[in-house]
Amino acid sequence: MSRLRVYDQHDPGHPVATHLDHAAIARTLGEVGVRFERWEANKPVAPGASQDAVIAAYHDDIERLKLEKGYRAVDVISLTSDHPQKDALRQKFLSEHTHSEDEVRFFVAGQGQFTLHIGERIYDVLCEQGDLIGVPDGTRHWFDMGPNPHFVAIRLFTNPEGWVANFTGEDIAERFPRLEN
Repeated sequence: MSRLRVYDQHDPGHPVATHLDHAAIARTLGEVGVRFERWEANKPVAPGASQDAVIAAYHDDIERLKLEKGYRAVDVISLTSDHPQKDALRQKFLSEHTHSEDEVRFFVAGQGQFTLHIGERIYDVLCEQGDLIGVPDGTRHWFDMGPNPHFVAIRLFTNPEGWVANFTGEDIAERFPRLEN
């Protein structure tokens, strides 16, 4: 189940709000400029499907976002708990960073936790299968795939070179809850 917890940046132990309803999550995130949607496949996606098959299953929504936001590149990332570099990859994404373009992820399978640092608030978003999150460029955030990652996600980029992070050097991500799947 998707979840949003909102914290004061100075109190990581006590959320000021928790939402489990998708519409409430989308509304709350929308108020701070973050896109949150539910997508359904146009055709079935089998476990282990190729990148082309996954992209084809969500073609209409992908094309809608490309036209609306000017995204030029699309790919699929898949990570499982038996990946030999899972710990290093998890650690890399756990540090607060920004991007010079939107970070857009659609979860075809599995889950991941995006944590956004916007103003004085921390927005901890557990994304699951069917969720799309669009983090605007320049937004401070971090991502946790958990100690035993399992996800397949479609990524959309305006920069054809893909994911480029600008790390803030702040340690705020260390103080907030992690994804323990």
